[in-house]
Amino acid sequence: MEFEGCCCFRQRLVLSTLSGKRVKIRNIRSKDDNPGLREFEASFIRLLDKVTNGTRIEINQTGTVLFYQPGLLYGGSVEHECNVQRSVGYYLEALLMLAPFMKTPLRAVLKGVTNNPTDPSVDLLKITAIPLMKTFGIDGNSLEIKVVKRGMAPGGGGEVHFTCPVRRSMKPVQLTEPGKIKRIRGTAYPSFETDNRKVLILNQRVRFSVRVSPQMANRIVDAARSILNKFIPDIYIYTDHMKGLNSGKSPGFGLTLVAETVNGTFLGAEVMSPPQGQVLPEDLGRNCAKLLLEEIYRGGCVDSTNQSLALLYMTLGQQDISKTLLGPLSPYTVEFLRHIRDFFQIMFRIEPQKPGEDECKGGEKILMTCVGAGYSNISKSIK
Repeated sequence: MEFEGCCCFRQRLVLSTLSGKRVKIRNIRSKDDNPGLREFEASFIRLLDKVTNGTRIEINQTGTVLFYQPGLLYGGSVEHECNVQRSVGYYLEALLMLAPFMKTPLRAVLKGVTNNPTDPSVDLLKITAIPLMKTFGIDGNSLEIKVVKRGMAPGGGGEVHFTCPVRRSMKPVQLTEPGKIKRIRGTAYPSFETDNRKVLILNQRVRFSVRVSPQMANRIVDAARSILNKFIPDIYIYTDHMKGLNSGKSPGFGLTLVAETVNGTFLGAEVMSPPQGQVLPEDLGRNCAKLLLEEIYRGGCVDSTNQSLALLYMTLGQQDISKTLLGPLSPYTVEFLRHIRDFFQIMFRIEPQKPGEDECKGGEKILMTCVGAGYSNISKSIK
């Protein structure tokens, strides 16, 4: 299969790896002043090479043409130094899609930037993607994302451990009732050292401030609660300390919030301080709270961050009908659906849904329906 340009780079390589179809990508930033693959894309290719066996990769001298012939998804123990231009979440999102279909359970150690304003943070994926994976039958004590060290952009210094069991096949799902919000959770990560570091995470999700005044964390929490307390009373915030080298190499702070519904749906939002420039903790806290309320308004059984993950699992499921109610599709998800059609010849039925009379008013929802491709993990060991 042939593609043009650097758009949807990860999508193409992940789906190529799962489908076994060879891919050639031409004209990668060919008209740019600095043509070819970026360092973080080359790092992503190296990660795919580590988790597979027999992958063949060819890149021309200028880096503008990539040929990728996927090998066998092997798994096992992997350690990877992620490029600091992108967050660990950039690489972890791909592993979440690939890990269940490997030959042996994956145990990955990813090092780099755990939180930046560009990519989903590790904290957000931990609290939203893991419950979604369990819905599709990927379960067990070994399914875990653990933040050992936190690293803000641009210096990084973070470390994340991801473990995932393997599955023979995905079970079909019927996720059509998101339910009403019952609580918002958060954790504060203060990390203190001689230079007064601090990380704060709100079990409303994760809120952290690294190498900044401890008072920053309290100001962010108070600002977020000033808005969320009007929405729901069940907001619980606790603090978890990360000290010394575990708090990373760069200063910064951020906030990640997650709302849980009565039916087990998790909707998340996050805001982080930019690597360069100033932002008031109060503004950051209020902005994150508003983004969470916007995510709740969008609704659905899967938040906007994990739409593509849910659709991929539906595509690879057993040859049965799967349904999932989503909020408005993000542009990334729309491109992902097009690539699913190209690689697996699976098309979704898209039905706009309006809220019923007894439901809260919100954005228009979309019911996504498909028949799974019957994908089977032939590499999985038989015990």
